[in-house]
Amino acid sequence: MTTQDMLDERYGRRRSPARAWLIGAGIVVAVGVVGLFGWFTVRGSLNSVDSDTTSFEVVDEHSVMLGFQISNPPGAAVACAIEAQDEEHGVVGWRIVELPASDLHARAFREAIPTTALATTGFVNSCWVLPG
Repeated sequence: MTTQDMLDERYGRRRSPARAWLIGAGIVVAVGVVGLFGWFTVRGSLNSVDSDTTSFEVVDEHSVMLGFQISNPPGAAVACAIEAQDEEHGVVGWRIVELPASDLHARAFREAIPTTALATTGFVNSCWVLPG
């Protein structure tokens, strides 16, 4: 009899095979949850679109020319919401631009934004992959 067995007998502790199975099952479930979380994270980032505003030019009080670049999954069509604001950060113009699918990962564009008043800035609000 080992020392551990003598201590277990003295203090009434028993080693149960059911407890070992329960601990093993808990570890398997925890590994599964971590793996599932990792897969959802990777899957979400595969269809993400990154955008950066590279330039803007106030043409007149009725339009702004916006330069921007996007990084998206190759072969996916993308839509971007572009926006122009005045000096008080009020939206004075916006539009949705649909960009065709391409084999390139990164592309640059210049688009005009019609405005209702004089704008002081233009930027890309958000971009997303179009279904299909």
